[in-house]
Amino acid sequence: MSALFEPLSLRSLTVPNRLWMAPMCQYSAAPEGPETGAPGDWHFQHLAARAVGGTGLILVEATAVSPEGRISPYDLGLWNDTQTEAFRRITGFLKEQGTTPGIQIAHAGRKASTERGWVNRGGPILPGQRHGWEPVAPSPVPFAEGYQAPAELSVAQIGEIVAQFAAAARRALAAGFEVIEIHGAHGYLINEFLSPFTNRRTDGYGGSYENRTRFAREVVDAVREVWPDELPVFFRISATDWLTEDESDPREGWTADDTVRFARDLRERGIDLLDTSTGGNAPDAKIATGPGYQVPFAERVRKESGLAVGAVGLITEPRQAEKILADGQADAVLLGRELLRNPSFARQAARELDAPIAVPPQYLRSA
Repeated sequence: MSALFEPLSLRSLTVPNRLWMAPMCQYSAAPEGPETGAPGDWHFQHLAARAVGGTGLILVEATAVSPEGRISPYDLGLWNDTQTEAFRRITGFLKEQGTTPGIQIAHAGRKASTERGWVNRGGPILPGQRHGWEPVAPSPVPFAEGYQAPAELSVAQIGEIVAQFAAAARRALAAGFEVIEIHGAHGYLINEFLSPFTNRRTDGYGGSYENRTRFAREVVDAVREVWPDELPVFFRISATDWLTEDESDPREGWTADDTVRFARDLRERGIDLLDTSTGGNAPDAKIATGPGYQVPFAERVRKESGLAVGAVGLITEPRQAEKILADGQADAVLLGRELLRNPSFARQAARELDAPIAVPPQYLRSA
């Protein structure tokens, strides 16, 4: 039996295989008007095609918990009933194909109010410009040159954002999702609190490891409280900022050691799987690359924390994905760009690995 096509049970949910789709922003929602932040035809076909292609679990792209939490004005959101209702069409279709529907909820923090990636290289939209707003962050540290310094969040505002994550989780459940993932990676708000590179606070949310992880723990607790006990909650993390481990870089950042320690904390708080990525906080950090370059971080978390993990990062071949699972480096693999290139990657993998996979009846030949 192929390890890639073994079902995976998390709480009462069983995902049909371990080849999953990572969240990938499409920047294709309406930026204004009554349909702001709601998924449309593009999102439907984008997600539906991968479900028909046999993907076991699909995580919808980073979906903002508030208008100010969007990366760009064109991001998806889950802060009103129109958005919730629009997602039901998608979750219903995914379930019909045997695919588990999941969604990643997020707040962009200091990386908010930017253009789509193919416009001005995704650069900032400043307040006063059309569709622009003032980003917020744990500390007033701009993301890069040309970005404005974000407003430092007050303790009261931090509490409001925690409540927004919980409200978005309620809406995700009402929309039909069966997995929810909290986005704590890639230099967005939760990651900004975790890392000493971006968190310069001197109050109860900054300084020590315990203080820097406080906001993330509060978000996890708030989401887990409103999410059904029988359904899993994932957390996406950047396992390293690629700073402290770089001897040539004097800057202090979030480290792989921190990730292992935090994984143990998350497991105790009811997180079921750590979606293990890297980077995003320091745009000029030296990042290792190559096939499967982020898999060793997932493997270490799995072995040292006991928490289930998903592996990501230049996983492009069926046998490569199979080996990651067979060697015990991860519990599932999440594909990004490869699934953009090949929506039916799961079917290709099943053929190569001689594994069974369901086929829509519309694709079966008539007798």
